[in-house]
Amino acid sequence: MSATAKMVIPRRKRTRTISVTSGKGGVGKSTLISNMALKLSQEGHRVLILDGDLGMANIDVMFGVRCHYTVEHVLAEEKTLKEILVEIYPNVFLIPGGSGVYGLQRIDTYHKKLLLDEVSELEGGFDYMLIDTASGIDDNVLYLNSAAQETLVVVTPEPASLTDAYALIKILNIRLGENRFSVVVNMALDEREAMNIYRRLSDVAQKFLCISLDYKGFVPLDANLRAATKSQQLVLQMSPGSPSSYAIRALTEKFSGYTSIATSKGGMQFFWEQLVGATL
Repeated sequence: MSATAKMVIPRRKRTRTISVTSGKGGVGKSTLISNMALKLSQEGHRVLILDGDLGMANIDVMFGVRCHYTVEHVLAEEKTLKEILVEIYPNVFLIPGGSGVYGLQRIDTYHKKLLLDEVSELEGGFDYMLIDTASGIDDNVLYLNSAAQETLVVVTPEPASLTDAYALIKILNIRLGENRFSVVVNMALDEREAMNIYRRLSDVAQKFLCISLDYKGFVPLDANLRAATKSQQLVLQMSPGSPSSYAIRALTEKFSGYTSIATSKGGMQFFWEQLVGATL
């Protein structure tokens, strides 16, 4: 489906918003999001991805699609939000963020209302919204994470990844009051190593912060996943029987369904209102 095709978005339940983030780059966030979206769509869910990783904005490439418009074109009133939506796989849609995502907090009241009016047309049309943030502790990364219902922190066994993940969690907790985080360990040799990494992060967080870390699982270090990513393909399609494919499917199933979320945050409309700091 082209980005300019007329799109009918059915009304469904409230969209569940999940940000996928990390303190350090190169931990496999975009690869994880792409494969999770594929798995969710195969379960019959409609998925919306917001590509907010400016440095590594490659969600479209992973699905073999090229996007021509971004949120910037919406703010310039050249396109509507529906018009920049790209169906990159059956029931998987992408909002190409571009640098426009990181200018949303500075837009004027008129453009805030313009954007939120268009977002209201999307609310209920998707089961999940996955937000691919940039890595680090930049203010824009913090805003994307704090606006989502659930924050999934991706960490690897690399010491710097663990240190930076804690720094991100700490700042989100102290500055923005976030106290619930999910954790997935990527590129682990086995579950034992993954649990050791999680416990190290959890122990220091519990010692110095008042937060809850929920271990969601791990994705093993797998040559099949590296090969798929290098060739800009999805491992669930390229090597569905590989260890990493099994792990990603198991991880996604933990998010699948409308389970109770212990948060006062709402769905997609709430996410965008928080993101733009809406006081209309």
